[in-house]
Amino acid sequence: MREPNSLHLPRRNDDPEFGQGSVFFVGTATVVIRYAGFTILTDPNFLHAGDHVHLGYGLTSVRRTNPAVEIEDLPPLDFVLLSHLHGDHFDRVAERKLNKATPIISTRHATSYLEKVGFTRTHALKTWETIEVRKGKATLNLTAMPGTHGPGPLGAVLPPVMGSMLDFGDEEGGTRLRMYISGDTLIHERLREIPRRFPDVDLALLHLGGTRVLGIMVTMDAEQGVEAMRIIDSRTTIPIHYNDYEVFESPLEDFKRAVGEAGLEDRVHYLGHGDTYEFEVPGARDGT
Repeated sequence: MREPNSLHLPRRNDDPEFGQGSVFFVGTATVVIRYAGFTILTDPNFLHAGDHVHLGYGLTSVRRTNPAVEIEDLPPLDFVLLSHLHGDHFDRVAERKLNKATPIISTRHATSYLEKVGFTRTHALKTWETIEVRKGKATLNLTAMPGTHGPGPLGAVLPPVMGSMLDFGDEEGGTRLRMYISGDTLIHERLREIPRRFPDVDLALLHLGGTRVLGIMVTMDAEQGVEAMRIIDSRTTIPIHYNDYEVFESPLEDFKRAVGEAGLEDRVHYLGHGDTYEFEVPGARDGT
């Protein structure tokens, strides 16, 4: 079996905090995750309301919302986790203003472009491939999860997308926190392999919105979101990516209603732009 990729972060982390962490919601699929001494930015999108984003093949969409913070106000980042290369996930603001030495973990399709525009520390993952990220006395094993952005032929013209499983642990290898991020995916058969390989997910971030391109849905709507909750079976789910662009056609209210009808209200935490979800992690468990 091939050894995993690795990324060693130079910042000190001699006493990582495993007992608690947080998720700060910037907007779209952009969050700042803080746990075990790591600070991670996902899918950086800092365009403002009224700005146009290019989705490829001449398609554009207008942003409806503002980000909760500007990119200049972010804390120091350990790395960026990018699900795929689309303008509402990595925009022209991020391309221009992110430090080009910031590590970015994504698909090969995305990293090939990022390297061309000057980013020097990119790491590409294939589905089920893992990169080990070390920071002092904390370790993060980040594994690319299967994702399907569009059905049938449309999937072939949309950029490849990956979900992510983040297993945070200590030097001894014990897993303290398991977090799943869906990426822009629809429900598909390969998702059902995830809980077989990665059971006991603590926290899941689901990209919703019911995004439609040429009338065809390319991200999960409310019903698919509830199905994803049942498949991944995480202790807590946070919906993101639900109201920011005109192409998003399934509002958060639809998801709340579907969650209520499914009797899953106690397993969902809702965030508005600028809100922070603070969580506690009672103790380590054996890695899987």
